[in-house]
Amino acid sequence: MEDLEREVARNLTPSPDLTGPLDLGIRDLVSLAKARAKEFEFPLVRALVAGSAGRGTYLPGHFDIDLFVLFPPTVPRENLVEMGLKLGESLLEAPEKRYAEHPYLRGKFHGFTVEVVPGYAVERGDRPLTAVDRTPFHHDYLMKLHSGNSRSEVRLLKRFLRSLGVYGAEVVTEGFSGYLTELLVLRSGSFRGALREAAQWGCPMRLAPPGREPAAEPTAALVMADPVDPHRNVAAAVSRKNLAVFVLASREYLTHPSQRFFDPDPPKPPTRAWASLMVARRETTVAALVFPVPGMVPDVVFPQVRRSERSLHQKLGEAGFTVLGSSSAVVDGKAAILVETLEGRLGRVRIHVGPPIGVGDTGSFLAKWSRQEVLSGPYVSEEGRLVVEVKEEDRELVPRIQKLLQTIAMGKDLRSRILGEGKMALLEDKLDEPAVLEALRKLWLRRLPWLEPPGSHVQEE
Repeated sequence: MEDLEREVARNLTPSPDLTGPLDLGIRDLVSLAKARAKEFEFPLVRALVAGSAGRGTYLPGHFDIDLFVLFPPTVPRENLVEMGLKLGESLLEAPEKRYAEHPYLRGKFHGFTVEVVPGYAVERGDRPLTAVDRTPFHHDYLMKLHSGNSRSEVRLLKRFLRSLGVYGAEVVTEGFSGYLTELLVLRSGSFRGALREAAQWGCPMRLAPPGREPAAEPTAALVMADPVDPHRNVAAAVSRKNLAVFVLASREYLTHPSQRFFDPDPPKPPTRAWASLMVARRETTVAALVFPVPGMVPDVVFPQVRRSERSLHQKLGEAGFTVLGSSSAVVDGKAAILVETLEGRLGRVRIHVGPPIGVGDTGSFLAKWSRQEVLSGPYVSEEGRLVVEVKEEDRELVPRIQKLLQTIAMGKDLRSRILGEGKMALLEDKLDEPAVLEALRKLWLRRLPWLEPPGSHVQEE
C-alpha cells in the first residue's frame, strides 16, 4: 500500500515546468488586477487567487485559476458586478460571461484558464453577503494548516474521489468539493487516515457532537461544520449515493489496495450498435424523451431535468409498469430522459387500490366507483383496503408517458419545453441523439469503478 501511494503521489506532483509558469502567472494576475483597479479608481480591498491553484493542492490537468476581487460591503450589488466584469475584461483574453449567484468572467491569462469572480470583503466568514465571500476565509484557514506532506496527501484523496466519480460539488455530480476534501485530510492527518475514518461511517453520517451540528436539511447525507462558518454544512452537496460509494471504496481499498482506485478505466462511450445489441439482449422496453434546453446554465437545468426524471419514474410505477431504472443527461443544448420498463405494454386489467377501511375516505371511493364502469369490485382486499379492477387504457409505454407528462413534477423552466418541443419515442428511434447515449451510459453501464466490468467486451462486438 505504501509503495502504491508513493508512486501515485509522485505522478500527481506538479512538475517545475508547470509550477514555475503557474506561480508567475498568479503573481502577475494579482498584481495586474490591483493596478487596473487603481487605474479605474475602483475601491478594491483585496485581490487573491484562492482554491487549489492558490494552495498548490491541484491535480495536474484539472485546475482553473480563481481570482477573487473583493470590494467594500457598502458597494451596491449592481456596482459590484459592473466593476468585477470590467476588471475581468481588462485582464483576460477572450472573456466569456458566466452566471452563478451573479455574473463572473472566464477567459485566458498567460495561457491558463482563469475565472474572475467579484465579491465582498466582509469582516467575518460566517456573515457573507454573497456565496463567494467565505472563500477567502476558507483559503486563509487552510493555508495556516498545510504543512509538510499535507498537499501531497490531499492530491491523493482528490484523485481517489475523482476516480470514483464523486469529486465535485456541482449539482451534476453531488460530490465532495475541493474544500471538503482538504478538510478531511487535514482533520485525519493523511490520505489513508481520511479513508480509515470514512470506512467507519454510516449513511447518513454526522461529523459533529449532538447539539453542535450546523444547520442542515433533514435528508442531508453528510453533515460537517464549516470551520469558517460553523452554522453551515460544508458537505451539503454530497448525495447519499456518493457518500455510500466513498465509504464502500474506503473499506475496499484498505483491504485490497489497487491502482484501479486511482486510475480506473471509465466506461467506453456507448455506440448505436452496442445499444441496439443491448436492447435485444435485455428484452426490455426503453422510452426516450428528448427536448431542447439551449443556453440554460447546467447548474440550473440539470436539477430540473433530474426532478422530471424521478417524477416520471414514480408515475410510471404507480400506473402499473415495472420500472427497472431511469436516467437523464444534458448534452449540447439537448436533454434526454430515459425510462426502462420490464414490459412495453400493460395487460387489460388494472387493479386500483383505494383507502383502508376505517382510515381513509371510503365513502367518496364507493360513490365514485359505484357510478363508473368496472370489471370487478369494489371489494375489500386481504389487506383491508377497498379495491376495484378497471379496464386499462393507454396500455403502450410511449402513449402512457405522453399522457403522464401533463402530471409529472417539472422545473418551471422545463414545462413549456417538454410539453411544446419534447419528442417521445422508443429508444431505438433516438440513438442518434448524444444526450440519449450519455443517459444510456448512466443507465446500462453502472458499476463500481474499481472493479473489472463484466462483459466489458460487449461494446466491441
